[in-house]
Amino acid sequence: MKTLCRDFSGLTESDCIRIQQKLSPNIVQKNSIAPEDIRTVAGVDIAYWQEKGAECAVCCIVVIDVKSGTAIEKQYSLGTVIFPYIPGCLAFRELPLVLETAAKLERKPDVFIFDGNGILHPRGMGLAAHASFYLNSPTAGIAKHYFKVEGAEFTMPPMEKGSFSEITKNGFILGRAVRTQNGVKPVYVSVGNHMDICTVTELALALTDGESHIPIPTRYADLETHIMRKRLRER
Repeated sequence: MKTLCRDFSGLTESDCIRIQQKLSPNIVQKNSIAPEDIRTVAGVDIAYWQEKGAECAVCCIVVIDVKSGTAIEKQYSLGTVIFPYIPGCLAFRELPLVLETAAKLERKPDVFIFDGNGILHPRGMGLAAHASFYLNSPTAGIAKHYFKVEGAEFTMPPMEKGSFSEITKNGFILGRAVRTQNGVKPVYVSVGNHMDICTVTELALALTDGESHIPIPTRYADLETHIMRKRLRER
């Protein structure tokens, strides 16, 4: 695949949709790295705020050592967001900061996971899926909230940790609702690229500790964005 453009300024909604439709067939729902070889996982999150009439954002990436569950690297990038919010086209708004932050990492993690969606998206191209083409890494979406895709359906899984139900559309699996703790709200997992849904599910469960139902990498990234947003707003 030829080098992809990173400048999204001036794109219309129709342009964005065409790009998503062009990339979507290139998603590979197979593992490019064996699950047992995944040693580092990066969590990615972004926080927004208004400042002097401009919309600002900070992206934080926290890399976790899978074996110990500890953070081994943190990076962030600050920027002004120009691209408008278009439902279903979030990647065009967030990718520039994500890529800028990822470029600062000292070592490339084995997997990137996003507080968002992969193929659980109207065109199979949520942020986690779209980002994979730039990061050249396996990616997954592990979202706190359900992103409704027209025609997709699922039932809530049992309340026990490890239970899940599949989110399907026309017989195809778009993702899973997964209980990472007993008696708590599920998270919604989906393949980004170069992973399969079973591995994404196992990763979500393995990376969740007793502190929250959100896996450690995206939870730490979320906490870091709040810390950095507060610090940057108080400059």
